[in-house]
Amino acid sequence: MASSQVTSSQSPMPPRPNLAFRRLRGQRSPAEFAAAVRRAAREIGERVSCDARYVGRVEAGEIRCPNYAYERVFLHMFPGRTLTDLGFAPRATVRGRRARDASETRGAYEPYDTQDTQDPDETYDNYEESDVLRRAFMTGGGATVAAASLGPFGLAADATAAAGRPVRRAGASEAGALEEAVRRIRLLDDRHGADGLYRRAAAPLRAAYALLDAGATRQTTADRLHSGAGELAISVGWLAHDSGRFDDARSHYAEALATARVTGDEALEAHAFCNTAFLARDAGRPREAVRAAQAAQRVARSLGSARLMSLLSLREAGGWAGLADRTGCEQALARAQAYFERGVGDSDPEWMSFYGEAELEGLEAQCWSTLGDWRRAARHARRAADLQDPHFTRNIALYTAELADDLARGGRPDEGAAAGLRVLELLGEVQSSRIQTMLAGTARVLLPHRRAAGVSAFLERHASTPRTA
Repeated sequence: MASSQVTSSQSPMPPRPNLAFRRLRGQRSPAEFAAAVRRAAREIGERVSCDARYVGRVEAGEIRCPNYAYERVFLHMFPGRTLTDLGFAPRATVRGRRARDASETRGAYEPYDTQDTQDPDETYDNYEESDVLRRAFMTGGGATVAAASLGPFGLAADATAAAGRPVRRAGASEAGALEEAVRRIRLLDDRHGADGLYRRAAAPLRAAYALLDAGATRQTTADRLHSGAGELAISVGWLAHDSGRFDDARSHYAEALATARVTGDEALEAHAFCNTAFLARDAGRPREAVRAAQAAQRVARSLGSARLMSLLSLREAGGWAGLADRTGCEQALARAQAYFERGVGDSDPEWMSFYGEAELEGLEAQCWSTLGDWRRAARHARRAADLQDPHFTRNIALYTAELADDLARGGRPDEGAAAGLRVLELLGEVQSSRIQTMLAGTARVLLPHRRAAGVSAFLERHASTPRTA
């Protein structure tokens, strides 16, 4: 895995706040202004994923020039003004700087640039025609069938031998090995994060679908193989999702949805829709997130798991937050809490081992952060980090990174920097592009406060920390 070493001597000049844009927002909250931006976009046929966080980045000077879709929307909102009037830098100067930087550094990145290729500030995909949801209704599996190695996770298949002769029909031992592969991937992700696992997990997934293609000796075994292959597709999709490979994640989640529909597996279908909703939220498609979460709840009601319904309600709440619908978000959060208070049950899916009070608090923190309520978000993020089982190292790092960002954006830079340093301590054990991207955003917010107690130490440590390519 390639990595780059970034030193504090490469730090860019701190961004200058965009005071002109802040004046135009007036008395509206960031979330209210973001909703106005999305309404204006719809008036001219654009789709932009504007939320309170984006507005905050613009006002902080982190976004020097908007993309073309946002430019059209802003000029529609403020007729007669130019981008310069709105406080932005000319596009040519911004692009020229980036082009020079790219040629001079030969692919290196600035210390406080994010490395996520999925730009959350680009326009929405057409979520009404989303291929993720459309593929869920396919009636045939579309996975490439190959006999590949599951060796790293305990299930081996000889690809060369398989190419020369028919693959024998799978039995209970193969089904058991597949289920164990899913458990091991989840365990490794909980401890170490997704970045180092995704490439290794692709081969087990191909082998799983090869087993399905070969058939099974008994129907009960076939059912286990379909369920196991679908769960493995979701696990591999999550590794792609958490490491910033959103297109790969969409494909894997859609494959799991198709497998669930083919076999009538409602538990698998609910799980796939759950992750589809999570991905849609992260990819800037909040309306799709709401629809996928609601679809998951319709399927899951018959499964009898209150904890599953709680998590799915939180997925819906995240979508409503992305739409700046505070009422819808609060109603979904209330349902999530009510379901959670019913406690655990025998019907709770095995994959939900991560979902406890800490995750509940962490997901609620994300909702309030999206709505721009930094104080409330920080309170829930702190509780999430404090409550998390030490076994889930990745989640401790994630919740603490959320806390650092909420504190920084909420006007408490010293506390934000201290939380950020705690996350950096964990990055030796955890490899997650999601967490690295969050820290990069926090570092940008803290740059204007670099003289505050503890902030310079965080910025220097962050700038010198190698990041995965």
